[in-house]
Amino acid sequence: MPLEIDLNMPLDIDLNIPFNDFEVVDNTITIASEVIHNTVPNASEINQNIADGTTIVEAQYDPNSEGGDMGNLETEMSDEDTTISEAEHDPNDEGVEEEYTETITTEGQSKKKRVFLSNINRDAISQVLINESHNGKLIRGTVARLALYYSVSQNVIYRIWMQMRQSGDALHKKTKNVGRKRIEIDIEKVRDVELNKRGTYRSLGRALNVNKNRLLQLKKEGILRRHSSPLKPYLKDDNKISRLRFCLSMLDENTILHDPQFKSMYNVIHIDEKWFNMTQKNKKYYLLANEDDPYRTCKNKNYITKVMFLVAMARPRFDDDNNETFSGKIGMWPLVVEEPAIRSSVNRPAGTLVTKPITSITKEVSRNFLINKILPAIKEKWPRDSIRETIYIQQDNAPCHVPINDPLFCRAAAEGGFDIRLICQPPNSPDLNVLDLGLFSAIQSLQQTEVARSVNELIQVVQQAFDNYSSIDSNKVFLTLQASMIVIMKIKGSNQYKTPHMKKDVLINQGKLPCHLKCDLELVQQTCAYLDNVGQGIKSLVFPVCICLAANLWSILILSSYLCCCKGINPSV
Repeated sequence: MPLEIDLNMPLDIDLNIPFNDFEVVDNTITIASEVIHNTVPNASEINQNIADGTTIVEAQYDPNSEGGDMGNLETEMSDEDTTISEAEHDPNDEGVEEEYTETITTEGQSKKKRVFLSNINRDAISQVLINESHNGKLIRGTVARLALYYSVSQNVIYRIWMQMRQSGDALHKKTKNVGRKRIEIDIEKVRDVELNKRGTYRSLGRALNVNKNRLLQLKKEGILRRHSSPLKPYLKDDNKISRLRFCLSMLDENTILHDPQFKSMYNVIHIDEKWFNMTQKNKKYYLLANEDDPYRTCKNKNYITKVMFLVAMARPRFDDDNNETFSGKIGMWPLVVEEPAIRSSVNRPAGTLVTKPITSITKEVSRNFLINKILPAIKEKWPRDSIRETIYIQQDNAPCHVPINDPLFCRAAAEGGFDIRLICQPPNSPDLNVLDLGLFSAIQSLQQTEVARSVNELIQVVQQAFDNYSSIDSNKVFLTLQASMIVIMKIKGSNQYKTPHMKKDVLINQGKLPCHLKCDLELVQQTCAYLDNVGQGIKSLVFPVCICLAANLWSILILSSYLCCCKGINPSV
């Protein structure tokens, strides 16, 4: 069956130049640099260009012979010492195929690009070869011109000619079945995998029947993300209501009607206890490649020496020029006792005073530290211009803590003309205390950079970390506390939220760091309505400022009068 030839195919080459297939040195061919390889030749143009004075000769390759010159040409290329590295190419892409290249490095020569013809170009070449043949023989120069035009070897053109004469089709069979197959993953199936099976790439890959390296690639692409899930306290409905009430009590009652904003919190001192270990079970170091691994030992890693510290922290204060006027560091005290050693040892004789941690914290211990440590430190370090204002000591609801109306504490707090009161934060709410919110972790990070080999050294290291902690960072934690209260009101008192960030370092550099945050008026109204609906109306609020704001003037006047009467009420009521 004769082959059909499309003579309207585009061609952008000039074949009217005399050329000898095998005497390239004597006949140099020049082609313009702007020629694009993906351009398909036009058979009609090639006929017109070679119509005058063309000589028909037999092809230099006989496809009917076994091996023949073609085999010799392939052998010559295989004998060369070449190194081929594939360039970027995805043969699985659908649509129009394009040419792709491989880098060929021949010994003693520069790098060359080996071109692999797409099926579109192979079909165009076959059309030109058919058009420039007569009785199965090609016109002299056709093969060389096509090879030079497409930047391929003449062997490639001869192979296309041979394949076309044998099968009538010059297309290759590598359209969609070459290269490594991409494994497609249905990302939505990750949601169906249990969380316990998502702890590592290996377990997740086993659940999805996917290699873990593929999951690592998805992580780099941003499709998967790593998340550390901390355990948070369980909150009952009453706990959530208490959290909402506490957040609303921190709003300034003078701004509640028009532009709600939080109090400055300068008169609130946060206290809490924290265990500090002498060392960690696992520590991370950065070593040189040829450096020996550190060797750490202890008698029992489940009983590492640790000391509990009682910390009291207020909000630091700065003047108009951002100079620190009050650090807010009331003090940090180790809960330890000194006892004489009962027995002699290689380290000390019997009777030597030994520092031992207090392992059981009782109400008497808390009262003793509160009256004999915290109160004197407050009276000594508190700014002189704020002595007359009420000072609140905020503690959690641990059973070992002193009640807010403890007579011994109240008597000691009133000495010296101070008005110091105890208040309790909502139950199961460590995120409403600046120490648990960020200060403890920061101090512990500083402490872990030093080495301690005894209880006394551990106390010294922790105290040094507390002293070196920046007051600027402490001030930022108080703003984070206010931002957390806003989020708590939005989620109706729950603790299922991420710690909000507001780019405080950028605001500090710009000189725009606020003293207190503003709260949306509509959010205050919604929180008030929610508390009213659950039976916690205006009488049960600390400062009854979250009543649904009335729209008429009469209600506003009543609310303003009521707020004025409530000034000075203990926030813990």
